[in-house]
Amino acid sequence: MFTYAYGFPRLGRQREYKKCIEQFWKDILDEKELLLKLKEIEKERIDIYKKYIDLFPRGELTYYDNILDTAFIFGIYKFKTLKEYYDYARGKHTLELKKYFNTNYHYLVPHITKQTKLKFSWNKPLFYFDTFPSSKDKPVFCIGPYTFLKLSSLTINFEEAFERLSCAYSFLFEKLTSSGLYSLHLEEPAFVLDIPHREIKIIIKNYSKLLETNMNINLITYYEGVSFLHKLYDLPIRSIGLDFISSEENLQLLKKYRFPKDKILICGIINGRNPRRADIIHKAKVISQIMKISRIDESRIGISNSCPLYHLPISINNEEKIGKTVKNNLSFAEEKLYELYLIKKVMHNDTKEAKIWSRDIFFKKIKGRTALFDTLSLRSGDFKVKRKLHNEIFNLPLFPTTTIGSFPQDAHLRKIRFDFRKKRISLREYRRYIYQKIKELVAFQKEIGLDVFVHGEFERSDMVEFFAQKLKGFVTTHNGWVISYGTRVYRPPIIYGPIKRNKPITIDEITYAQKLTSKPVKGIFTGPVTIVAWSYNLRKDPIYKVAFELSKALNEEAKELVKNNINFIQIDEPAIKEFAPLRRKERDFYFSWAVRAFNLTVNLPKIAQVHTHMCYSEFSDIIKWILKMNFDVITIEAARENAKIVNSFKNIKFSRQIGPGVWDIHSKYPANTKTIENIIKKAIKVFGKENIWLNPDCGLKTRGWPEVKLSLKRMVKIAKKFRYE
Repeated sequence: MFTYAYGFPRLGRQREYKKCIEQFWKDILDEKELLLKLKEIEKERIDIYKKYIDLFPRGELTYYDNILDTAFIFGIYKFKTLKEYYDYARGKHTLELKKYFNTNYHYLVPHITKQTKLKFSWNKPLFYFDTFPSSKDKPVFCIGPYTFLKLSSLTINFEEAFERLSCAYSFLFEKLTSSGLYSLHLEEPAFVLDIPHREIKIIIKNYSKLLETNMNINLITYYEGVSFLHKLYDLPIRSIGLDFISSEENLQLLKKYRFPKDKILICGIINGRNPRRADIIHKAKVISQIMKISRIDESRIGISNSCPLYHLPISINNEEKIGKTVKNNLSFAEEKLYELYLIKKVMHNDTKEAKIWSRDIFFKKIKGRTALFDTLSLRSGDFKVKRKLHNEIFNLPLFPTTTIGSFPQDAHLRKIRFDFRKKRISLREYRRYIYQKIKELVAFQKEIGLDVFVHGEFERSDMVEFFAQKLKGFVTTHNGWVISYGTRVYRPPIIYGPIKRNKPITIDEITYAQKLTSKPVKGIFTGPVTIVAWSYNLRKDPIYKVAFELSKALNEEAKELVKNNINFIQIDEPAIKEFAPLRRKERDFYFSWAVRAFNLTVNLPKIAQVHTHMCYSEFSDIIKWILKMNFDVITIEAARENAKIVNSFKNIKFSRQIGPGVWDIHSKYPANTKTIENIIKKAIKVFGKENIWLNPDCGLKTRGWPEVKLSLKRMVKIAKKFRYE
């Protein structure tokens, strides 16, 4: 029996990964200096693995994104310098950004056409081994071909693309074996999706050819069960990694089909997405149950994490201010490695450390029942009545302009917030500074001519963390950073108790902004589904119960805003699509409670115009649920991919208003006049001119003031031009 782990965070204990790459972008570090910094970070990461784990993959390190790296490995894109590499992440060749399955991690989407030459181009694994010398019998990290294609944008027949890509993979494997690398960690999380029978046949056919090699393949799946697991048994692979946390399916399949005697079962038994501390004795019993069901002995068992550990912060040891009761229930990435080590010890009858580790954990349900509230969607006629009322009261022009909420947060602002948190400045001094920033922003919005204002969110560190810090039932971390994409990080809050609103959350700042202008100011919240999706949940209650508690608290805040004449209420729900189960059969139940949670939040007087923001989403397969949500205006990400997302609304009667984002704020470039105009023209054809708002793709917190001012002025100018036309 051995321990096997993968996906340990690359961020570094003090976010060194983020800092050195962003210094390179600012020309503070040159390429050679950056590579040296990254080498130090990777060495520390490897040392943490070695402390607890028998086997782990080499080559997980990426300069930005491993899906992008795979595109470089197989010649879809090419780079010679790191500046050229990053051009695909944030430059003129910026690729579309999407969520990785149903997580809050993002990847860059490669584009594969009939003309794309899928040809081995960059030997990243060998480059890694040359940079970090190691025993060559250790597994080499690689994204599998099926997953890579499923995450790519294809304008080519899938079967043809798979065959061509399989040839390129075969060539890579030949290069690796000729260099003395004989073991491969091959990740295929897309194997857990709803895969049609035709594609299963394509997978088996191409994998059979692909694996005509001397490589020892560890095929790793995660996030769900693999419905066609038994069909993988005949493939020439050494090990299969299965997730035993996300669902019962893999266990049921083992009961039905057992497990082949010539293979190793890597058991994903430690949760890689939730920091709840494991009951080690119980986990050991589960391993014993898996062995009994599968009829395999411990020599063919690997104890592993259920999915990559980069969904978790690095270590709980970095947290000093979390209360003991909650802290004793937490286990971050390094502690997860320790838990794997402890399970192995228990399996060898050494239980002392395991009992100490598990003795203080508590997993309690919160008392009280929560029904699936019957909060129905409004009818189209109700929205027409509201539209007429809003037109009379607000009298907004054609193509009204607004922003999503946040504005740039520079180093000085972050320092002021930090000093206040450390009690170096008083509440009065802090508020004076924040109110001055709001005052300046309101003046700027007046100057450029926006139609609906925001207060700028200068008091908010993060769209989820801010609300968690104001609500009862949450605890937030100091160093619990997790990568969302590239170098962008956030700190997921931790839900541990009943959620309640004991005091106002946003009232002071938003009502202050409204007093400074006759233009309407939006009250902006993060929605209940996104808060639960981007938080860790230690409770054992159904997740919808937690979401409904949040809805109630946020609704209380929204109602108080409306009482204070804030009649534009925006609920941001970027996670409502991403948080959905990967399997279609489970989605109806999920969306039924997710939509109810949103509608409970916006149960407001008719005078309130409800906005929602949903970046990163593709709506074509969930449009029926979107239409059940009680919003008046939806804003979406549209500036990348030539506003392709607008097509999701083509074949439905969408009688409400929409703001297709006209500026890609994830690029380092200002808004482009031609892009804005093209998006407006495309939107007019689909929605009609009376239904279109103009806004950026997302919040502006990470952008610089020069590009923000230039871009918003362009947006307003173009809105006026289209009004005139």
